[in-house]
Amino acid sequence: MQLPFPLVEEPDDLSREKGRKLFVGSNADFLKGVVAMSGLPGDDRAEVCFAGRSNVGKSSLINALTSRKGLARASNTPGRTQEINYFTLSESHYLVDLPGYGFANAPLDVVAKWQRLLKQYLQGRVSLRRAFVLVDMRHGVKDVDDEIMSLLDSAAVTFQVVMTKADKVKAKDQEKIMAQVRERLAKHPAAFPEIVVTSSEKGDGLATLRALIANLA
Repeated sequence: MQLPFPLVEEPDDLSREKGRKLFVGSNADFLKGVVAMSGLPGDDRAEVCFAGRSNVGKSSLINALTSRKGLARASNTPGRTQEINYFTLSESHYLVDLPGYGFANAPLDVVAKWQRLLKQYLQGRVSLRRAFVLVDMRHGVKDVDDEIMSLLDSAAVTFQVVMTKADKVKAKDQEKIMAQVRERLAKHPAAFPEIVVTSSEKGDGLATLRALIANLA
């Protein structure tokens, strides 16, 4: 019997190449950092966003997807991403790196401002095709992840879980974590019924995620 929320199947050659062309090389570029809804670019193209707990590996995943180490600013300090960061992918997509939620090494008033902006964005961006909620394979879904998923439910924004840092967990231990993730996802009506497993360091799942996003135009 097939598990609920199975892993996304490997892309076919055509989809894999479509994803590679979208992400790799000169197609991907940083556009702007946004600190208020008034600063968002026009909604003239398909848009996907990455959301996740502070230090879950959003910036590292963007860098790995685009094969450009310095495109997104990665940091070991939780809460370093304080803006909605926009990246262009060719002329067809925006990729958006959202501020980390949950614990952040910043004053409480600053954290509150980030969270308000995050909620406004998710509830009001009409060009948003899908949100990707990044979950650390070492920890599974935490309560703060449930909070963002519930927000996406209420905003009727389809979200898909992307497991990060898969290389940090042994295969036998991954099964237990994935069972917990599937159980938590079953409570969320906006959850897309497939999961992507990635490793920014090893390259696992990158071609699959590139192809998936390329086909969301």
